[in-house]
Amino acid sequence: MIQDLFRLDGKVALVTGGTRGIGLGIVEALAEAGAHVIVSSKVPKPEVIARLKAAGHTIDYLQADMQDPAAPAKLVADATAITGRLDILVNNAGVAQHGDTHSFTEANYRRLMDINVDAVFRACQAALVPMRKQQSGVILNIGSISGYISNIPQPQAAYNASKAAVHMLTKSIASDYAGEGIRANAIAPGYIDTDMTAGGFANPEWSPVWRGMTPMPKVGTPEDIGAAALYLCSAASSYVTGEVLVIDGGYTIR
Repeated sequence: MIQDLFRLDGKVALVTGGTRGIGLGIVEALAEAGAHVIVSSKVPKPEVIARLKAAGHTIDYLQADMQDPAAPAKLVADATAITGRLDILVNNAGVAQHGDTHSFTEANYRRLMDINVDAVFRACQAALVPMRKQQSGVILNIGSISGYISNIPQPQAAYNASKAAVHMLTKSIASDYAGEGIRANAIAPGYIDTDMTAGGFANPEWSPVWRGMTPMPKVGTPEDIGAAALYLCSAASSYVTGEVLVIDGGYTIR
């Protein structure tokens, strides 16, 4: 039956940045579909993990600071050691930083690229080792509409560049490893109601622009992204690879 294609029973998923916002929405969706989810974040949130376990989900937690160059490989190794396999990697951990290009500091630029691009590359690289042995696996990277368009009114050239890099990394991995049973896709969220966007929605200059440029008269939710992630991580999308699924309420069609 069609609904069986969305089940993830017996699958092991690793989700970075999984204790809040979009990451938590993805964790909940995968766990509800039956996956054993290994949740990672920089700052532990034991209350979140406890709530997930109390709901009957199979959850493990691993702390990792993805800005550390050694963290992605160690995280994948530790996650794989828990269950002996890795079926799904979701690279969700990321940071946003606004600022004019002419005055953007090297420290802010380096932090953006370290977390948004370099850590994603390293995590994919590490996950490909067990996935190639299995001759199966799914990689899902969280990009952004900022990888397609230049957002206004906030200046954020460096952030936009980092997310465009994630999109192309995804497509390249999909092309290189399709023959080994490994799929790679990305999601490009628009403005989603999370801690990361709270300041922008509270900004009297930014919020009217964000809302006014979005055809649908509402803000996206982590559940919207979680549902899409479940599709891309399950057998329901078995013939889909190298795609960047935009979920933005229509923002990028205008």
